[in-house]
Amino acid sequence: MEIERARAADAGEILTVQRAAYVTEAQLYGDPFLPPLLESVEQIRKGIETGIALKATDGTRIVGAVRGQLSGTTCLVGRLVVAPDRQGRGLGRALLETLHEQTPEATAFDLFTGHLSEANLRLYRRLGYRETRRERMDDHLTLVHMRRDPDHG
Repeated sequence: MEIERARAADAGEILTVQRAAYVTEAQLYGDPFLPPLLESVEQIRKGIETGIALKATDGTRIVGAVRGQLSGTTCLVGRLVVAPDRQGRGLGRALLETLHEQTPEATAFDLFTGHLSEANLRLYRRLGYRETRRERMDDHLTLVHMRRDPDHG
């Protein structure tokens, strides 16, 4: 398994992994219109070109990815995805830890996930993220906003 910077040419394969990873989230929340499922290849390509995008590969196959975007000294973390057949093996943790290492200028990392996404919440807490607020989106979804401060670095 190798983690490295994603290239614009990886956007299509990252989208495939992203869609596969978010299908279970869509089922969990009863919502087939989650933003990661609606994102286009062009939007992913733009995210790769304008931010920090990492991919995890096994041979030639992309099996995970994460994106970060600096906003001042805060890194906004998004779209942490792991292929369904590779989940639960530490890949999400490795991707996030690599993102933390590769953005030394960030004094904090912010992300959000859905309130029912227990595995995600556990992972983020283990990596030093703390809940900062909850944002009710609608009847079936509340976003849990979390932050990792520099004392966890």
